[in-house]
Amino acid sequence: MPAQEALVSAARHFTAELLDSWSIPRDKRDSAVLIVDELAANAARYGHECMTLQLVLDHHVLHIVVVDSGAGVDRPSHDIAPDEHGRGNGIVGFLAQSTEVRQAPEGREVHACLQWSA
Repeated sequence: MPAQEALVSAARHFTAELLDSWSIPRDKRDSAVLIVDELAANAARYGHECMTLQLVLDHHVLHIVVVDSGAGVDRPSHDIAPDEHGRGNGIVGFLAQSTEVRQAPEGREVHACLQWSA
């Protein structure tokens, strides 16, 4: 989808509906929706042209991947007050059991995994 902040809510709603159809526990669904919101917002803000959301369920592990067409890992600006930006990655790191950011040929990939017991 185009990397536009107006489409972040569509990614969030899609995630909630899909995870409901997969019968994901409500607390994990809510965490996943918040993770998608933060990652899609970052991709829309910094990802230039397009972003892709992938949700993969493997037993009791949900893999969330957001890929954008950004050219590199952004560094926080020292000109911006910490209260204004930068909490999104902290939220994702707190909610997910693991996270990874890497540069791929098509752009930046951010992976987050949520897991739960049966």
